[in-house]
Amino acid sequence: MNSTMFASMLPLDNITANSSLCTVEPQHISITIFLLLVFLVGFFLNSFSLWVFCCRIPQWSSGAVLQFHLAVSDAIITPVAPFMATYFVMGSHWPFGAFLCKLKIALLIIHFYGSILFLTLISIHRYVAVVQFKQGSCMKRKAFVQKLCAGVWLVLLAKGIACFYFFNTSQVGNRTQCLSIHQRDYIETYFAINFVLLILGFLMPFSVAVTCYVQIARSVSLININTFNGRDIKAKSRKMVAMCLVIFGLCFMPLNMTRTVAVVLKKYFPEQCILLQVETSYYFSWILAGANCCLDPLLYCFGSHNFVKAIHRSFRKFDVKFKEDPATNDQISYNAAIDSPSILLEHTENMST
Repeated sequence: MNSTMFASMLPLDNITANSSLCTVEPQHISITIFLLLVFLVGFFLNSFSLWVFCCRIPQWSSGAVLQFHLAVSDAIITPVAPFMATYFVMGSHWPFGAFLCKLKIALLIIHFYGSILFLTLISIHRYVAVVQFKQGSCMKRKAFVQKLCAGVWLVLLAKGIACFYFFNTSQVGNRTQCLSIHQRDYIETYFAINFVLLILGFLMPFSVAVTCYVQIARSVSLININTFNGRDIKAKSRKMVAMCLVIFGLCFMPLNMTRTVAVVLKKYFPEQCILLQVETSYYFSWILAGANCCLDPLLYCFGSHNFVKAIHRSFRKFDVKFKEDPATNDQISYNAAIDSPSILLEHTENMST
């Protein structure tokens, strides 16, 4: 008779005491390898992106402000990666003390949900620029967007401080655990906070982003692909829409869904050792969530010609040549259309009337 069958036969008042039958097990070394690989690549790409924004783009648009803050939220997670890797190498044991555990949790929350919020704001900004290009909007004003980003950081800081306050390390067997589903003392807190983060931190922003990009895709479909380099702009816009949805669906959905399954199992079925497999899946979902650090820089290339142009200028110093963008007809700037597809949409609309 295996341990799971034996545990299921125990009285309810003995479940907690005997749930240790499902002991904490070390995670596979591949989790550590992929974790370090993802965050190293993300560190390089986001460091380069921040350098481009700060040193190679003298004047920022409102869209560039949002992209810069997204890059900052992606870079925040980098210092945490070595500590997380050490935690897994040591068999899910945290040797760095309570303060660094609290700081790790706070930075993880700020990173994951900061990326989601700034991606959502970028979605809204592109929606305003493309779909509502004839209407005035505060999202088009750089000063308003800067204040909006400051407000987002205040919200993220509040989330980080709350997690710093509520969570701590705890001893499970002979291991010190940090942000682990095996910490029975925190399961009620994990359960409550998970659903707050799931609904307010993921599902609502994801719904807003999907709505925005559906409307953007419809508007972009109106672009005349036979004039004004419409074919290239249409392709770039579609790639940007697809990339944002991939980041939401591939990077953040598994993390939120797997964590929800884990806290439900731990709260209502603590004797089920299937939790061990769910825990491994949860850590792999961390890696997928961290991969957004590597994918977000592609958004800057699809969403801002100024960013691409700045990269071109930087590489020219090393004698790296790039093909020039084709000139447009009727004096419509191709470069401007990439940064603001509304220019092309408006001209296309005028051509059809």
